[in-house]
Amino acid sequence: MLADADAVARRGAAVLAECARAAVAGRGAVTVAVSGGRTPWRMLAQLAGEDVPWRQARVYQVDERVVPEVHGDRNLTHLRKALPRAARGSVVPMDVEAEDLERAAAAYAAALPERLDLVHLGLGADGHTASLVPGDPVLDVTDRDVAVTGVYQGHRRMTLTYPSLARARRILWLVTGADKAEALARLLAHDRAIPAARVANPDQLVLADRSAARA
Repeated sequence: MLADADAVARRGAAVLAECARAAVAGRGAVTVAVSGGRTPWRMLAQLAGEDVPWRQARVYQVDERVVPEVHGDRNLTHLRKALPRAARGSVVPMDVEAEDLERAAAAYAAALPERLDLVHLGLGADGHTASLVPGDPVLDVTDRDVAVTGVYQGHRRMTLTYPSLARARRILWLVTGADKAEALARLLAHDRAIPAARVANPDQLVLADRSAARA
């Protein structure tokens, strides 16, 4: 448990940077996938003060809303703004403006490595993570690494699926805010009634602030 969202962001940046250095030292490259949200953007901004081998890095999106790039809800816009300048060329965006979204999802899956080195995930108050939301058919996808969801909070989404999350070398959760307390407790209790708890990866690190960890 950490003091607040800023502390979570700082620790998350340190974990990501350490993972990147180890991956490059061991395999010559590093691949990470990042979700959207205020705390993740803080984490990415903190990377400016970390030693990260960006030339050997690829940064993928965990999920994206199906909206134009100029839309304020587009994760890609915030991702590029938050990352250090040296990292912006490393981003591999989801093509959510494609005419055929299913084909675009398949193309993004083909561009992913077999195993991402690190995947950052957030946690919604309703227990969702990535764009794996309660009741969506994508929760049952087992044969694709990227899929297109139904409408959630006004938008369809493109998202990594459970199989790709399960194969990642590490999952890094950032959870902040009192509204996440119940969902965090259920995640830590492995309550598979919420989508987040269905991420079947043996290496998961949860960084939470005091507000989220109060339950």
